Amino acid sequence: MYFTEEPEHIGMLRETLSRFVAAEMPKSLVREWDRAHTFPPELFRKLAALGVCGLTIDEAYGGQGRDLVAAVAVIEEVCRGGACLAGPFIHCAFYGGINISENGSEEQKRDLLPRLAQGELLFAYGLSEPEVGGDLANVATTAERSADGKSLRINGFKRWCTGADWADTIYCLVRSGPEQDRYKNLSFVMIPPTTPGVRVHPIEHSNLRYTLSSDVIFEDVEVPIENIVGGEAGWNRGWNMLAGKALDVEKIEISAVTFGIAQSAVEEAWEYAGQRKQFGKLIGAHQAVRHDLAEARTKLEACRLMLYRAAWLAQTDQPCSVETSMAKLFVADTAVEIGLVCQRVLGAYGLAEGHDMERHMRDLLGMPIVGGSSNMQKNNIANRLGLAMQDR
Repeated sequence: MYFTEEPEHIGMLRETLSRFVAAEMPKSLVREWDRAHTFPPELFRKLAALGVCGLTIDEAYGGQGRDLVAAVAVIEEVCRGGACLAGPFIHCAFYGGINISENGSEEQKRDLLPRLAQGELLFAYGLSEPEVGGDLANVATTAERSADGKSLRINGFKRWCTGADWADTIYCLVRSGPEQDRYKNLSFVMIPPTTPGVRVHPIEHSNLRYTLSSDVIFEDVEVPIENIVGGEAGWNRGWNMLAGKALDVEKIEISAVTFGIAQSAVEEAWEYAGQRKQFGKLIGAHQAVRHDLAEARTKLEACRLMLYRAAWLAQTDQPCSVETSMAKLFVADTAVEIGLVCQRVLGAYGLAEGHDMERHMRDLLGMPIVGGSSNMQKNNIANRLGLAMQDR
């Protein structure tokens, strides 16, 4: 399915989004939003009104019915205009919709999923810490139950908590059991950033500037016991949640962002090569440029196939941890190669703020790092395919 003709409903969705991007995301404004590290909330509400936030949520909870391939197409199409709207869409449909669908209690699903499907709630991830990146089993942020069992007290420090300054809740990984009980002592807790004791400190960064990323400090933060993701059954089951479907889908959505940006970079370089003249002819007529752009198009097509195959496997509930890691690794690293070629086609203009290519490259250079680094994906692939690490 992933390499044959695209389903009609996804083609219609692409046409709708293409018109939306053309009408609502002029390049000059996208550049302004990028410089300001922001996105217009009213524009996200217009996107949500198209019904796209329900593509990760079952109809029983107010969604469109889970369609991960269509949700990936949304990210791709929106990113062709700029990542500024793909960010909040992911915070809603993926960070919120996927995680609550997969891990929430029945009560949490009934309460949160209908609002997520309407685009009314935005989640931020609270995973990384100053001393914890990929090794999430070592998180130091703690959650302790109150004596009466009605609340939790959170203390700790999260880093790279993107969107914490405007999210409705932080989907936060905490240590909820004895420190020595690795993998059996983790839980997820929903913590509204407006809760007393939460302090948010923005971090300046160069890529995906639809918002600031942040340090978030929790000092004796109290939330109701009902905020444990999965309810009572979710206590100390955070590692199982990390190892489940949601993490595979996380690799897919960030790969979709990468692919959409790379596609936009190729389109800009292609158009420029058909307009710019040097030595008496269009630069697209020079063999070096033609070959570079032909290779970029070829690599882009390989990225598309890797991405949508992984999305199809996840959508059809097939094992896909290896394939999603391969897609994340290949798309992220290949997109950087594509972007650098496209930037060279534009020459000095590829470094100038008045052109989108400068933003594309800032965004693409971060993709082998965010959402699980390329080295982490290589380890995942080797481990899951059973490559021996020591003599037997």
